[in-house]
Amino acid sequence: MKHTLIIIMALMVSMAVGAQSADKLYQEGKQLYEAEDYAAAVPKLKAAAEKGKKGAQYRLARCYDKGLGVAENNAEAIKWYQKAAEKGHAKSQYQLGKAYMKGKKGLAADEQKAKLWLKRAVKDAEDGKKIRDKIRKNANEGDEDAKKMLRLIES
Repeated sequence: MKHTLIIIMALMVSMAVGAQSADKLYQEGKQLYEAEDYAAAVPKLKAAAEKGKKGAQYRLARCYDKGLGVAENNAEAIKWYQKAAEKGHAKSQYQLGKAYMKGKKGLAADEQKAKLWLKRAVKDAEDGKKIRDKIRKNANEGDEDAKKMLRLIES
């Protein structure tokens, strides 16, 4: 019994250390990303992303999406957007919705999936209003894709 308790406590400590290191990796990667040192940011973001940090997953997706510090890779970008989007990351949901709407980044155009992800993005408590405002602004400036997005999120 005592042995089992020790094992459980050791597992709990190692899980806490793992979570802390994911947070630390993400913060370091985020600082490097914001300083535009993408080559140095990618390994830290990838390590944190693999540990489930949705912010790291989004930034890593952006790196693959735009070829920042890594070769541009649509499949990797979508993979990481998808992981973060499923965890409720609004900017990832927006990027995924946009890709489905346009049939880009290796995804087939799918209006239903686009609508689903875009609606989730604009309903987000933290970033939803900013995303909706950006879409509206672009639509008002004549952007046809933004006009279509607006129709999808308002239907």
